[in-house]
Amino acid sequence: MSRVGKMPVVIPAGVDVKVNGHEVTVKGPKGTLTQVFHPDMTIEKEGNQVIVKRPSDLKKHKALHGLTRTLINNMIIGVTQGYEKRLEINGVGYRAQKQGKKLILNLGFSHPVEIEEPAGITIDVPDQNQIIVKGIDKQLVGQVAAVIRSKRPPEPYKGKGIKYVDEVIIRKEGKTGAKK
Repeated sequence: MSRVGKMPVVIPAGVDVKVNGHEVTVKGPKGTLTQVFHPDMTIEKEGNQVIVKRPSDLKKHKALHGLTRTLINNMIIGVTQGYEKRLEINGVGYRAQKQGKKLILNLGFSHPVEIEEPAGITIDVPDQNQIIVKGIDKQLVGQVAAVIRSKRPPEPYKGKGIKYVDEVIIRKEGKTGAKK
């Protein structure tokens, strides 16, 4: 059995989980998430636990087993605690600001870059060099953070650009004098 897949997902107090065939709906204090899973996986709610079972030991089913269990666990964590990604802006004149539901980035281009805040996501700018992306859907939080980072990824020579707070940029040495 899959080590991850065979572990039951414990449902904490204040969270309501509904299993309708292959559709799982999780309701909690922060919101509601619904997701449809692969039809081969059997999802059952027993008491205060969600158990995922697989039909066979095929490689595909083993992979789906752990994935399905982890996705359900991520949904439960999302509606109870939520997820957040922190980004940091490095570079002279690079800054971020929030105007209504728009994130405006000055990243050294001839124009400011505007990013619309998607539904279910909140973008906070506590400082002009910091961005915090928050939400209940782990995948959506990561996707929005990746889109923001992609507007000016960090470069290896001076480290300028947008990076995750815990990301380590491997620096390169610049050019040295030409040999003749």
